[in-house]
Amino acid sequence: MTENIKIIATNRKASFEYFLMEKFEAGLVLQGSEIKSIRAGQISIQESFVDVPNGREAWLVEAHIAPYEQAGTHFNHEPKRKRKLLLHKKQILEIWNEIRIKGMTVVPTRVYLKDGRAKIEIALAKGKKAYDKRATIAKRDEARGQERATRVR
Repeated sequence: MTENIKIIATNRKASFEYFLMEKFEAGLVLQGSEIKSIRAGQISIQESFVDVPNGREAWLVEAHIAPYEQAGTHFNHEPKRKRKLLLHKKQILEIWNEIRIKGMTVVPTRVYLKDGRAKIEIALAKGKKAYDKRATIAKRDEARGQERATRVR
């Protein structure tokens, strides 16, 4: 059984801003015009986050899905509305406990189509301090310098 995955959007800023701990795959509850916009690549998850208000449901907040041009104004969706995430109860409880007890946050890392269905990968994350970010930049620059040195030889 092969999985057909097509990555639509990634949140590259998340790995720079946070230490990503555990990742989960969740489905999205979407309207018809939203899935058409996602298939066209019209989604941004840069400023978005996941909210678990009561420990029973998970919501994707502040994700921007552009209105679908071919749909009329009457049948289109609101671009920044809250969208429900489809997760198992145990997963939601695990996320809720990590948020409540350890003070972690949940950030979306990528959106992709898996066998024609829109999925989102979310990760439990702990915020980086400024010195952690500087260390990440220094490590990236060092790797880039080593790559240049091996390429020149």
